[in-house]
Amino acid sequence: MAKLITMAWRNVWRNWRRTAIALIAIVLGLILLLLLNGFITGSDQAIFGNAVRLYGGNIQIHAPGYRAKASRLPLLPLPNADAVVEAVRSNPQVMAATKRINTPGLISSREGAFPVAITGLEPVVESAISIQAENISAGRYLQDGDEDVIVIGRGLADLLKVNVDDRVTLVGRRKNETMRQRTMTIVGIYDLGMRDAEKSAVFMSLAEAQSLYNMRDSASEVAVTLQSVGQEDTVIAELQALLPGYEVDSWQTLRPEIAQTIQTKAAFTSFFGFIVLLIASIGILNLMLMAVFERTREMGVLAALGMKRRQILTLFLLEGAFIGLVGAVLGCILGALVILALDQVGLDLSFAQGMGEITALMGSRLYPAVTLNQIISRGIGVVIIAALAALYPAWQAARKEPADALHHV
Repeated sequence: MAKLITMAWRNVWRNWRRTAIALIAIVLGLILLLLLNGFITGSDQAIFGNAVRLYGGNIQIHAPGYRAKASRLPLLPLPNADAVVEAVRSNPQVMAATKRINTPGLISSREGAFPVAITGLEPVVESAISIQAENISAGRYLQDGDEDVIVIGRGLADLLKVNVDDRVTLVGRRKNETMRQRTMTIVGIYDLGMRDAEKSAVFMSLAEAQSLYNMRDSASEVAVTLQSVGQEDTVIAELQALLPGYEVDSWQTLRPEIAQTIQTKAAFTSFFGFIVLLIASIGILNLMLMAVFERTREMGVLAALGMKRRQILTLFLLEGAFIGLVGAVLGCILGALVILALDQVGLDLSFAQGMGEITALMGSRLYPAVTLNQIISRGIGVVIIAALAALYPAWQAARKEPADALHHV
């Protein structure tokens, strides 16, 4: 076996031009495949990471009974909210934890009244993680100490025909189910490029919401932002152990429509990735087939010299595997370097802004991301494809009689 390995390695480099052509094709195919993986993973992180930020964090913690009434945004005070925040922040996967109050209401101007979800939040904490704060297009974001002021979306501002410093009437439901009305000044307007989402939300400071909606010194929710999407189940299990008696839910529970979108997109991208891998495999297969069939006479010579059929078959399989291995190593290294370089600058998507909610959630720049497991699995796949590509022609040639193989043209 050692002799066969040595012979296979020497044969790979004996005709270096043919080997170089095969390697170039394998390396380019692998780089393109890794880039595809990188941009799919990067778009997933951007889209669903921003969607989670838009809808209140990866995880929300509520008082018992909230889950059954979540669609009504019940004002159930969270017992000892400050202690909950401290416990949550001790988890290393947590980026931020903040208290909130959520209640349904109406906002009106001379153009009419429209239903909204009113959120009271901690400006000093949320300004660093809020997608709304990142996309203020007019005025400013909320600040601690703000009174009688709100921040709304561009879609809602267009609906109300209002701008910064205009006053609107806001009606919200209090803890005792009565309604509270207040005239508010618009201090900021954010623009996410998602008009439907912008029409449904109004933001004010937590202190203002506590005063207006009979929730003094308390909150109805602790919103938790994690380092990345996908860690929710592990963190929920840890937090539930720390906080027995509280309802700890992820966006997957409270926002099932996002989870369904992720599953649909994952199925589509997996199918698309399979098609690209299949196309790359056909290219590698074609090169290896030509390379091995060209050497049918050589196989006849080896058989005439006494080499057994299984040894000839093994020899050419090893050659295919070696070409695949070298191409996989080079392709993985170069592909990882290309992705690393693109990750520093990103891909400009400004041309796609305004083309829909998905492109809006991706942002103006897309940063590719690929894991070590993805790189290794793609490399192993290429080695297997190259070896299998050499299997059929080697088997066909090895089963020929030496005289027939020697006369092969």
